[in-house]
Amino acid sequence: MTNLLHQKCQALTGAPMGDSVVRDHLAQVSGWHLNNGAIEKTFSFKNYHETMAFVNALAWIAHTEDHHPDLAVSYNRCVVRFNTHSVGGISVNDFICAAKADALVAFVG
Repeated sequence: MTNLLHQKCQALTGAPMGDSVVRDHLAQVSGWHLNNGAIEKTFSFKNYHETMAFVNALAWIAHTEDHHPDLAVSYNRCVVRFNTHSVGGISVNDFICAAKADALVAFVG
């Protein structure tokens, strides 16, 4: 499997990933799990400032990849949720962005 971190999101149509392919990809992104047709992870921070710095940096990544997550932001955490509306479920784009979100935290952590 190609390193997700070095891939770019592409415009997609068609069917979402099958369950076994999703499981294979989940093994590549630590801490992400399935939740109601999306992949999701909670990122924890020391304070609101760090949380918002992460949210703003992730927003830039989402903009450059043209693949945008749902975010639930609170004082010291952010729940990030990816799915691909154009395929009606989970796609490789979700895992590409998940890997980039993880790398962002690893970079600043």
